[in-house]
Amino acid sequence: MKFEKVNNDKIKITISSADLEANDIDFHSFMSNSNETQSLFLSVLDKAEKDYGFSTDNYQLKVETLALDNGNFILTITRSRVPNISENNVEKKKFKVSRKIPSLTSASIIYKFNSFEDFCDFIEFLSSSELADIDKVSKGSMLYYYNSYYYLIFTNINVKYPYLKSMCSAITEFATYIDYSEALAAKLHESATLIIKDHVIRVSTKYFTSKK
Repeated sequence: MKFEKVNNDKIKITISSADLEANDIDFHSFMSNSNETQSLFLSVLDKAEKDYGFSTDNYQLKVETLALDNGNFILTITRSRVPNISENNVEKKKFKVSRKIPSLTSASIIYKFNSFEDFCDFIEFLSSSELADIDKVSKGSMLYYYNSYYYLIFTNINVKYPYLKSMCSAITEFATYIDYSEALAAKLHESATLIIKDHVIRVSTKYFTSKK
């Protein structure tokens, strides 16, 4: 783990996949805020306090997580004073991780799925949801397989699609948003296995859901 104290009330911690494995936590458990993940967070907070003077006692915490394309995660923890908080409040260190979602004005978006089953669960969810014409969320879409993960790329996002925000919110239950870069897109294009070359949601709904 790598700690970086941004200021008196904010600290960033980089957690590698090896750190997760050492704590018997897999990718899915980490993103779903499991009990094991909560224990890891508490140990991270203890180290932040002991080694960097970043105390969280009697503070309200905001925790954001960002998945990087190299498999690492960056936790950003921000603390703020809560007036009249009880010294004996046993829930003071109980918190949830806010999943990062893309800007709704982004031209392209990448999501990483931990498994093909997670991707299919997402498609199944969409097929039974009330999100109309979901394939119109973008002009282009591709599904790649690379290093045991599945990457869904939306290109030329349709910012006028009325359910864009709902779709971006829903997908975080199944996948992780990855900051888009031309370098990553090129790497996937050159080195990954292309599973579906366009209209990913339409094609997947046809072949991978109960609504075939």
